[in-house]
Amino acid sequence: MKAMGLLVVLVATLCWAIGNLAYAQGSFSDVTLIAEDVRIPVSSRNYSIAAKVLRPEGAGPYGAIVLNHGAAVSAEERRTESPELLLHTAMHFARRGYVVVMPLRRGFGATGGEFAEDAGSCRNPDYRRGESAAAEDVMAAYDYTRALPYVDGARMILAGQSAGGVASIYTAARAPEGLVAVLAFAAGRGGNPSRNPGVPCAVEPLARVFDELGKSVKVPVLFHYAENDQFFNAQTSRLWYERFTAGGARAEYVLQPAFGKDGHYIFSDDSGVRYWLPAVERFLARNGVPFEPMHAVPPAKPILAGQ
Repeated sequence: MKAMGLLVVLVATLCWAIGNLAYAQGSFSDVTLIAEDVRIPVSSRNYSIAAKVLRPEGAGPYGAIVLNHGAAVSAEERRTESPELLLHTAMHFARRGYVVVMPLRRGFGATGGEFAEDAGSCRNPDYRRGESAAAEDVMAAYDYTRALPYVDGARMILAGQSAGGVASIYTAARAPEGLVAVLAFAAGRGGNPSRNPGVPCAVEPLARVFDELGKSVKVPVLFHYAENDQFFNAQTSRLWYERFTAGGARAEYVLQPAFGKDGHYIFSDDSGVRYWLPAVERFLARNGVPFEPMHAVPPAKPILAGQ
């Protein structure tokens, strides 16, 4: 059964969020969002994953986004992982008529358990094993989301940051029913800025995974990065994108100018929305995926990073 948590009503015009938006978005004063903590059973296993659901108030049906977190280097950071870290980002999707489900995979935060995505040593990583484990949890969240009574199961999006971006693409290769797009922000594995800024370990082994994924993923994918990403430099991220598209996949690569001290966090940082949101709007519009604000807003000119 679906474990239902306490419903918390969030007003979409939280002052801290609006105050950080240099990309003007107008008034959402009458858009109410509802947040709910749930446990999602994994049918093929004897465990469940913790997740937060953020949705517009009302019966829908709404499109849905399964939003996947990254993977911190240290075990302590993984233990403190929380959907709250992406809640402000999820609000921008929810204001455009999407239910956002933010699952915590095995080994992270409230889900607990062993870290299932360890690919092994950089000398000989088994990325397929790690991504398969991640995709199992993402797929459980995806199936749960499609079954919600207020979700339009024919309008599903997989999205994620860093390792969550790779997990989203890997899950898309399973061709889940209803999937229309993938949004991958700073997608990659093996980065460790404290050891080797910008250059992850085992670039080529992960590129070979993208070779395979590019032959299987049938929906459009957005690869979104910033120029000063300290985990994955532009040369690496473009290589992964090119290897993915060489297999015939439809994808778009966006490299934003430098963002803050580390562009890896352009998606999760409060102020990063003015850069990534216009790119998402354009990408979804080009691919015929509805992404309009729930209420009309005046047109705004996107602000380029560095201005």
